[in-house]
Amino acid sequence: MKNNVLVTGGTGFLGMHIIFQLLQKGYNVKTTVRSLKSKDKVIEVLRNNGIADFAQLSFAEVDLSKDAGWKEAMLDRDYVLSVASPVFFGKFKNEDELIRPAIEGITRILKAAKEAKVKRVVMTSNFGAIGFSNADKNTITTEEYWTDENVKGLSAYEKSKLIAEKEAWKFMENETELEFATINPVAIFGPSQSSHVSGSFELLTGLLNGSMKRVINIPLNVVDARDVADLHIRAMITPEANGERFIASADGEISMADIATLLRQERPELVSKMPSKTLPNAAIKVAALFNKHAKEGELMINMNRQISNAKAKDILGWAPISTKEEAVLAAVDSLAKYHLLD
Repeated sequence: MKNNVLVTGGTGFLGMHIIFQLLQKGYNVKTTVRSLKSKDKVIEVLRNNGIADFAQLSFAEVDLSKDAGWKEAMLDRDYVLSVASPVFFGKFKNEDELIRPAIEGITRILKAAKEAKVKRVVMTSNFGAIGFSNADKNTITTEEYWTDENVKGLSAYEKSKLIAEKEAWKFMENETELEFATINPVAIFGPSQSSHVSGSFELLTGLLNGSMKRVINIPLNVVDARDVADLHIRAMITPEANGERFIASADGEISMADIATLLRQERPELVSKMPSKTLPNAAIKVAALFNKHAKEGELMINMNRQISNAKAKDILGWAPISTKEEAVLAAVDSLAKYHLLD
């Protein structure tokens, strides 16, 4: 078994889940961090979640925005899981400030992997690269779809993931030895291994901490982080995964109103600040004429949420361990555990 793996972004929410599962399965894992000062924190989180032996874990200090160190980090690796995204602090002036680093980051990784003769790179993309412009609710969205980068309401983050993935596939067009696949997750929930959570959790914190005055009833597809990590590993080792995209999603869809009802039933001790009324979709559509965030909300209301995860099941033998409801409840339990609702 080829068992040397490089995971970019070892301090991240998803990266940590992937490292955890790789170590459990006996892989030799190297992970990238922007500063080796983060090493102790990664080890602490893994130890707190049950990893006792760290002989198979090492660290490489590299930066997605710089070439230095990437080739060396990959020299002894069989696989690269490209999970990290460029880091941004504060507001950005225009969307190019997100898009350009995202393109440069994945291109830098692919070039270094090619030079180091890595067997396969698996890129963490996003469902935003697949289904955000399919508004035909009589269809089923599959990996064959691509989001139109000019669709109104597409956030700069989603657009950066879309264009970066397009550029990655463009880079791979003439490659004959390096293999490549992408994982395209929907909103990632499930349990957190520390107080560092996925950006998707903001939907739940806003619902539960009183900052959301009415339930914004957008429909969602969700997935457990553990299932996304499992999918990365399967795409890494399955021969038939080369050249493919895989949607990561639990079965079905769930709306914010559904989530509110679920939490009232299953976690009543946490809902004292949760709004009792739902914001009409018509109000969001009116606000979208004037407000950027409302425009993003309108896009999420209009898009088709009938999506298929059959490809991951058929090619990779993947089966989600969590239903959509279980993924939501696990995320909420983590928010409570780490006092992120206070």
